[in-house]
Amino acid sequence: MLIEKVINVLNIDDVITICGAYDKNIELLQRQYNVVILVRGNDISVSGEENNVKNAVFAVEALMKMIDAGETINEQVMSYVYTLVLDGEAEKITEIGANGICVTVSGKTVKPKTIGQRRYAESLDKNTILIGIGPAGTGKTYLAVAMAARAYKNHEVNRIILTRPAVEAGEKLGFLPGDMQNKVDPYLRPLYDALYEMFGAETFQRLMEKGTIEVAPLAFMRGRTLDDAFIILDEAQNTTREQLKMFLTRLGFNSKMVINGDITQIDLPDSKRSGLVDAIRVLRGVEGITIQKLTDKDVIRHKLVGDIIKAYDSARKKD
Repeated sequence: MLIEKVINVLNIDDVITICGAYDKNIELLQRQYNVVILVRGNDISVSGEENNVKNAVFAVEALMKMIDAGETINEQVMSYVYTLVLDGEAEKITEIGANGICVTVSGKTVKPKTIGQRRYAESLDKNTILIGIGPAGTGKTYLAVAMAARAYKNHEVNRIILTRPAVEAGEKLGFLPGDMQNKVDPYLRPLYDALYEMFGAETFQRLMEKGTIEVAPLAFMRGRTLDDAFIILDEAQNTTREQLKMFLTRLGFNSKMVINGDITQIDLPDSKRSGLVDAIRVLRGVEGITIQKLTDKDVIRHKLVGDIIKAYDSARKKD
């Protein structure tokens, strides 16, 4: 049955934002939901098959809520809203909110862009240790560094410690050229990139020289107690059970820990069990530790990244 629904938007600027440059957003909505959309002043008319119109109206209303929350509407956001609508979760869009985590050196506000990311960011406020699990592109590392920068700038901690296991794609530190810093740098590049954004290159270098920011391989954590620190372990799926237990027991007073990893991308030898997989099983239910899972819905890179993740997950289940 063909129907028509009219949405009245109070603010004409919001109508312009929803339409996008040269009505690009309207064209995308029409393709996504197979409807016809006409804009007349403050009214947005949606017509087509009843179910398609219902979904398109949900999408437009969700976009309006995101605009009210200060979000920028782009193709990435449109695709995310489309996924929520198809899953019957459009009402959850209000969970994203407008609160930022911190401001980068260029003035950009870093804030969660999906429901999963918001839950990930908020969970550390209520717990001491956050274990984040999710595929590439879900913002685990970037958000963790942003939270660390906020904690340092708010004088909640005195230092930031970032670490990664130096096991990737079959390589080991001993096979790489240069001194220890040269050997470690390739593994820690995503962390450096995020830190440069939060502090700027000059401030980052100064804080590194003072020891306020420390970036080191996981092996360097042994035997230490880390007080008054925000500690991030990235690529934790490549730790062994013994390594991750060692890392967890470094936690000192007035410190926070974030442990990130993707359990579908384990580069350990077949005989080694991932410490992250083991920790999820052992630590579930321990007070003060939260485990947050991000999915392909939370991917904030190119839309194809999410499609690639879905394709590999589907193939893995069939193997």
